[in-house]
Amino acid sequence: MPAVLKIHPDDSVAVALEPLAAGTSIDTFGLTLAADIPQGHKFALKAIAAGEAVLKYGAVIGIAREAIAPGAHVHVHNLKTALGGVLDYRFAGPAAVAGPSGSVPTFPAYERKGGDIGIRNDLWIIPLVGCINGLAQNVARAVERQGLLPADSRVQVLSHPYGCSQLGGDLDNTRNILRNYACHPNAGGVLILGLGCENNTLALFRDGFEVPDPARIRYLTTQDCQDEMAAALDACRELTALMAGDKRVPVRADRLRVGLKCGGSDGFSGITANPLLGAFSDWLAGIGGTTVLTEVPEMFGAEQLLMERAESRAVFDKTVALVNDFKQYYIDNKQPIYENPSPGNKAGGISTLEEKSLGCTQKAGLSTVRDVLKYTDRLSKPGLNLLSAPGNDGVAVTALAAAGCHMVLFTTGRGTPLGGVVPTVKVATNSTLAEKKPHWIDFDAGPIATGATTVSGLRDGFIDTVLAIAGGKATRNEDNGIGEIVIFKSGVTL
Repeated sequence: MPAVLKIHPDDSVAVALEPLAAGTSIDTFGLTLAADIPQGHKFALKAIAAGEAVLKYGAVIGIAREAIAPGAHVHVHNLKTALGGVLDYRFAGPAAVAGPSGSVPTFPAYERKGGDIGIRNDLWIIPLVGCINGLAQNVARAVERQGLLPADSRVQVLSHPYGCSQLGGDLDNTRNILRNYACHPNAGGVLILGLGCENNTLALFRDGFEVPDPARIRYLTTQDCQDEMAAALDACRELTALMAGDKRVPVRADRLRVGLKCGGSDGFSGITANPLLGAFSDWLAGIGGTTVLTEVPEMFGAEQLLMERAESRAVFDKTVALVNDFKQYYIDNKQPIYENPSPGNKAGGISTLEEKSLGCTQKAGLSTVRDVLKYTDRLSKPGLNLLSAPGNDGVAVTALAAAGCHMVLFTTGRGTPLGGVVPTVKVATNSTLAEKKPHWIDFDAGPIATGATTVSGLRDGFIDTVLAIAGGKATRNEDNGIGEIVIFKSGVTL
């Protein structure tokens, strides 16, 4: 029997779980395929008229460009988006907020001043301007050569191209993202490295900047000293000496803050890995922990599902502003709002933005939306939060960590080696990818598609994996030495 899946009873399409050839009989639905259907792609379950809505996940994923026969391949050639521009939304009333439920496991982590925890104890070198990225890398290599790091600690350089020739919001974003990282509890020590003539001066960076533990931060303006390498290494010695005294202790899992992200999505994303993250998010929120969904342009078409779960009118209004402000950003830059999905998404079987969004938002599970954050805001409420950032993988992962997430769960159907400076847990949507790229993938959600297990059947094993990583187990991006930040830029460069 060919492996196919109809996700919702109302759907007018089904998904091929394996490559299927034209002429294959799909007895379950009483039809014969009229074309080859690649793995993860859709075919019509009935005759669909031109202009008729096409349903997947029980929701509209687009409009038929032309008449589509039963068994025909449904994709970009005969399906178009049904989405429009900036919309008005109606508040249906506050969603019920469930109290914490279930037992709360523990895992080993680092207690930080101010009541926070860190799941890593790394040394971070943060350049205030891109001109000194190379110098910062030289300092990091010298730290490693001289054996200054405590066991289980790494040194990471938060390289970026900004900090100079920036104005207004872009300069604010650069400064505030870097400030947030300087306060991140996964860093046991932080060296802030300035040049001296950049827009993002050390004086500007420190003005009004408050940190939970000032002893964990050192500052250096390299133009002000004769031997910047010696001065930087002296600062690193002081920091690593402090870090050497840090030890993991048992902490409750409800103190975890976890970002939710997808990249290189395919036709399985909304069937396997994203629902698995949704189940994890509901579990963590249910025990009092925190999860964060971002990628605002990939909420378009599914945003009302999130708005219906707003815990208050204030949260609803902030969700509306989150969505419409991002749409206005596209309009102001004279770009199409719905220029999505990407070529890789299309190759994987995703045809329209609403199809992508309906899969993407499943990472948020079914929990109540407790708060909505602007870009560079920091988390303050437990439960499910929404964060303003684009879908770009590097920018979104950076924003999640800057908001205070200890780690990011990252689903992918196409595969990517990308990682942030916090642990970035890659979850494969299909087992083919997990088998092909085991050095990229931390967890395989593919068995859900084959029927070997279910989302609920895989959830507890996934929770165990996440807690093991929170407790110190390295992710693939950490093993591969990949950790980077990408700061959102929208304005002019001088």
